[in-house]
Amino acid sequence: MKTTDYVIAALLVLLVVPQIRGIRLTLRNALMPVVLVVAAAVYYLKSVPTQGHDVQLDVLCIGTGVLLGVGCGLTTRIKRGADGVAVAQAGVIAALLWIVGMAARTGFEYAATHGGQHAIVDFSRTNLITGSAAWTAALLFMALAQVLARMVTIRVRAYAGSGRGRGRGRGKVFAEA
Repeated sequence: MKTTDYVIAALLVLLVVPQIRGIRLTLRNALMPVVLVVAAAVYYLKSVPTQGHDVQLDVLCIGTGVLLGVGCGLTTRIKRGADGVAVAQAGVIAALLWIVGMAARTGFEYAATHGGQHAIVDFSRTNLITGSAAWTAALLFMALAQVLARMVTIRVRAYAGSGRGRGRGRGKVFAEA
């Protein structure tokens, strides 16, 4: 792993810090994690292999990301700020699920470059996974799925709790900035 890899991983892990304090559900706060994961994808993703069982690996990693993201979203507390705007505050379980996803991906990359390469190659050969490009794509899809699933889960919960659609409109769901 290069220094850049550690910095990117650290930035994505550190996204949990403001979530623990509580963040207003603004468009900026919704898009920041997505932008960071997309930036990582642009940096790392060179291709999306579809031979052998590469697509199944992608689906498995996406499913894992969705489960982690929904878990994060369901264990995040949604409350109203003084101005009525929804505020999301991650609890311990939400923070741990976020970190587990990041640590799993970073740990895999670390293992692949620090002695675990032969085991990964053997596993890949046995399971018809075409190589490092397939793993890179699958792990990036997992990260994007986790971020999007968390974001959607929190926004849906905030919207449902606002009373909108039921004629009550108890507060703003999102702030403009």
